[in-house]
Amino acid sequence: MGAYSRRSNRRRALRAASIAVRYGRYSPMILTGIAGILLVTSMINPDMWKDPRVATADALSPAVSAIGAPFRFIGDTVGEITGLTQIRADNARLKSENDQLKEWYQTAMLLRAENQSLKDLLNVLPEPEQSYITTRVIGDSGSSFVRTLLIQAGTMDGVQEGQAVMGSQGMIGRIIEAGENASRILLLTDINSHVPVIIEGVNQRAILVGNNEASPELEHLPPDILITKRLRIVTSGTGGQFPAGLPIGEISSVVNGTVKVKLFSESYSAGYVQVVEKPMDPDVRKSLDALRSPPQPSQNSLRR
Repeated sequence: MGAYSRRSNRRRALRAASIAVRYGRYSPMILTGIAGILLVTSMINPDMWKDPRVATADALSPAVSAIGAPFRFIGDTVGEITGLTQIRADNARLKSENDQLKEWYQTAMLLRAENQSLKDLLNVLPEPEQSYITTRVIGDSGSSFVRTLLIQAGTMDGVQEGQAVMGSQGMIGRIIEAGENASRILLLTDINSHVPVIIEGVNQRAILVGNNEASPELEHLPPDILITKRLRIVTSGTGGQFPAGLPIGEISSVVNGTVKVKLFSESYSAGYVQVVEKPMDPDVRKSLDALRSPPQPSQNSLRR
């Protein structure tokens, strides 16, 4: 009986292995077919999978944040330990830069006062003050073809589609999907990103286009314009989607008519980001202020 049971178990194991091998041959074709169906449906109707994708991001955002917490802790600890040797050199460099900045500060204050006096003479309307929503990055696309980030903030926190997103030193992208608790950022380096910008120094408008590389390019430039390296690139505010003047980067190279821009903030090193809130309509703000303020008692009620 023992020998019979062993032979029976061996037969079952061989049968299961043969079935696994048989179906394993077709699994790549099945997965390829599913991917092809998803690609075709996305090309026909790009918004077909938007709601399931947003719902999945909302559902998985707590798990992604919890899984990434140990890795973030280890990375922060290692960064603090290895960064101690660089602190002394940075301290000496910052002291010399501080002396230079003190001289530039006096010059900047004089130019600021002059600029304000000229604005008063020309009756220039002031730009609305910007407010930000600071949140943590909890995931990225990890793909060479799609450059996006997932953040732990959604419509419940005031995030909306189309808002600009800032890194530590400059703009890194914009909100393309906003769920209740999580949102997705399309980075400036993505091939689908197009942002109207202006080149400071020559006052030339252009379009910053992503190319799935570290340095996006400038397009729609006049052929006879003189562009040099180190010129700053900021948002132009054209179209009203982004506020004007948000820093983006500087021109890094000009080769054969191709102008590349080095971003001020690298998206892969961003742990926290700031979502730029759109300025509220003045009438809407007055209505909200009226609702928030307590009602004032009338004169008749005071007499009674």
